[in-house]
Amino acid sequence: CLILFSYGLHPEYRLILTGNRDEFYDRPTRPLGYWADAPHILAGRDLKGNGTWLGVTRSGKIAAITNFRDPGTLKADAPSRGDLIKNFLNGTDSPGAYLKQIKKTGDQYNGFNLLAGDDNGLWYTSNQGGGIVEITPGIYGLSNHFLDTPWPKVEKGKSAIKPVFSRPAIDIEAVFNILSDRSFPPGNQLPDTGVGEEWERLLSPLFIVSDTYGTRSSSVILIKKNGRVTFVERTYVPEKTGVVCQHTKTFTFMRRPNAIL
Repeated sequence: CLILFSYGLHPEYRLILTGNRDEFYDRPTRPLGYWADAPHILAGRDLKGNGTWLGVTRSGKIAAITNFRDPGTLKADAPSRGDLIKNFLNGTDSPGAYLKQIKKTGDQYNGFNLLAGDDNGLWYTSNQGGGIVEITPGIYGLSNHFLDTPWPKVEKGKSAIKPVFSRPAIDIEAVFNILSDRSFPPGNQLPDTGVGEEWERLLSPLFIVSDTYGTRSSSVILIKKNGRVTFVERTYVPEKTGVVCQHTKTFTFMRRPNAIL
């Protein structure tokens, strides 16, 4: 997975967040929409674990998660990491308070990186080490290691997205074009996370394609300083001719403090 975001830099947008969700093609997923059992949550949904990887609420809360790639620490009976997003978006804790609670129980999950925010700020933590970090203004990248680990896809994504994030108006199609980059970095730049050279290469592009696993969706979230939120999701499916766009969904709303509907 890959998340690229600009926080506190743009004159109009408080947060610009984009990302690719990578997953096995056969894992059942519901595309972006308001949840029937929690109508204040706008997110896609993992139908196996019943959680999500990225979501917002009508009150302006936002959360995103990536897996931390370390096959040597995987636990077969660990709870779904998607619950970490769902529980934050469905709860009343502030981001900082929530992450403090997660630090106490995070070792029961497989490795993760977690971003959580609201109108008062944005925070990051991982259960693989480090504390809780309050995000300061800047452009950041997050894949399957710590925040801003300089993996080729993170560095390439940040470099490509920076000028797009700096323009007065955000060109969403330009963002999707960057997220769709399928090119591979040189082999000597690949990280060594314990999955073997073949998988390191397969997982190295911004947009991943293989026979069984790849980028399932790309997302763009724009949160204006006036409270207007735009969430766009583009989903992909494998076909005989290759991975193709299935559909694009766009939702826009005005943040409502303390909204529960």
